[in-house]
Amino acid sequence: MKKKSLALLTLLLAALFALAACSGDKEKETDKGDGKDSEKEQSTAELALEVNNEGEAIKGGTLQVGLVNDTPFQGIFSWELYEDGYDADIMEYMTNSLFETDGDFMATDEGIASLEVDADNNKATIKIREGVKWSDGEPLKIEDVIYPYEIIGHKDYTGVRYDDDFRNIVGAEEYHDGKAETISGLKKIDEQTLEVSFKKVSPAVFSVGDGLWGYAAPKHQLEEIPVKDLLASDAVRKNPVTLGAFKLDKITPGESVQFVKNEHYWKGEPKLDKVIVTIVPSSSAATAMKSGKYDIIKKYPTTQYDGIKDLKNIDIVGRPELSYSYLAFKLGKYDNEAKENVMDPNAKMNDKKLRQALTYAIDIESVSSKFYQDLRERGNSLIPPVFASFYDESLEGYKYDPEKANQLLDEAGYKDTDGDGIREDKDGKKFSIKLASMAGSDTDEAIVEFYRQNWKDVGIDVELTTGRLIEFNSFYDKVQADDPEIDMFMAAWGTGTNPSPNGLFGKGAQFNFARFVSDDLTALLNDIDSDKAMDADYRAEAFKKWQEYMNDEAFLVPTYFRTEIFPINKRVKNYTIDYVSGSDTNLHEIELTAESPMK
Repeated sequence: MKKKSLALLTLLLAALFALAACSGDKEKETDKGDGKDSEKEQSTAELALEVNNEGEAIKGGTLQVGLVNDTPFQGIFSWELYEDGYDADIMEYMTNSLFETDGDFMATDEGIASLEVDADNNKATIKIREGVKWSDGEPLKIEDVIYPYEIIGHKDYTGVRYDDDFRNIVGAEEYHDGKAETISGLKKIDEQTLEVSFKKVSPAVFSVGDGLWGYAAPKHQLEEIPVKDLLASDAVRKNPVTLGAFKLDKITPGESVQFVKNEHYWKGEPKLDKVIVTIVPSSSAATAMKSGKYDIIKKYPTTQYDGIKDLKNIDIVGRPELSYSYLAFKLGKYDNEAKENVMDPNAKMNDKKLRQALTYAIDIESVSSKFYQDLRERGNSLIPPVFASFYDESLEGYKYDPEKANQLLDEAGYKDTDGDGIREDKDGKKFSIKLASMAGSDTDEAIVEFYRQNWKDVGIDVELTTGRLIEFNSFYDKVQADDPEIDMFMAAWGTGTNPSPNGLFGKGAQFNFARFVSDDLTALLNDIDSDKAMDADYRAEAFKKWQEYMNDEAFLVPTYFRTEIFPINKRVKNYTIDYVSGSDTNLHEIELTAESPMK
């Protein structure tokens, strides 16, 4: 990646590598503890990142992919508009990604576009390769790189990505407010080059942050569709024009998608003829893999690892996820007109000691061991360990401690005044908390009931919102709409490759589902992405302060760090999940050694 501020980048990388090395050493020292952690780390380490089975490859063939989901997928095939990881998993086969990243998740020159940063002048230059074509044969133009910004910044945009980061682009707010017809900070230099001007530049820009958008959008297909109508359009739902190794051929809404090879793919002709992605209920995932129905299953439930680990017709690959599970507390609402989160000082959960107590009360360690075969571990931070330069492993987090939970509840004034074992509120009135959690397998229900019993053990009555677990899409609809029947909720999200937390917790971030806002939080977030943070040591310390603050406020608390596993049929060749040369960048190289999956 070319950069004008070469000395600055060299210093940044040197510090990052030094921090990562220190972190690695400490992890090894931790592994020498009581033996249990060492055993768990060893089992995870044994999971490979790739498969390359022996045998001569057949010509073409169809890759059968199962995607575990107990509800239909939404089918929003637009990076600007999609809302959940299931649609993202499907879109990987036809991705419009501009940048590829290295081991530190920084943009390289290996993708469709390269990135050059001029930090002194708050500018970045994106240059696209010549000769890249869309799946319909139309050439990729620099206007296609500009168009996503015009979608996200439009006043009629219906998605969730117009946030504080996006407003960092010069002229984005004026365009969104109708005061300008274009975004002044986007300047076409020539047919391959775009210059982007920012209000500020931080280290996040090297990870395609600070407001940069990492995808192209086919303007020639979309420009005649009003932005307010994009979400329901065939161009998004049925026949998207894309840049990936495959293109959408057939779709059964909510159930399956068939792709055929993209003969215009810029890396070369894919070796497979087709890919079919089919939704698989979690209850039948193991049986489907054993019977040879699928070549790959994505989002395979770690709770069912024991059901496949000894199968002879598969290999299992695994990696730490760029995500974490969490418990969050509703503290306000999102103001759609002002485009910002607003805290409610009278919110039921607006008591820090109550939130801390509820987190100390749940036995995450036992759930990880009993239900997840140690493929999940208790999270101590809102930065996953895969970001070794910024993850604070010294942070203790909330270990299971019912005595501490009882102490905090007593101090906060929640006491059992009538002797029935359930605490009343500070005014002596009946007190219960409504929890929202997603429906899934019987295991998911068992885990939620386990936690409800944990809370009952410290005298807190926790009821389920709607009286039951909630279907995936309805769950997020309710959470995003700040349903008054939700006091707290359990969910998960992906961080993406940019560790900067502003897009998840900023005052203007729609993804800030807890709706927590404070001047201190804003200052900490700004510090992480400030010009001072161009110094890697400074930024690492800024991340540390933010993690400590989030741990103390406990409005959104990590529950698990996750290891994701992928069962792969033994007829598959050249498949990798490595983040650097991963499955979304080498799809054209995958081959098969037999006409159908092995049983």
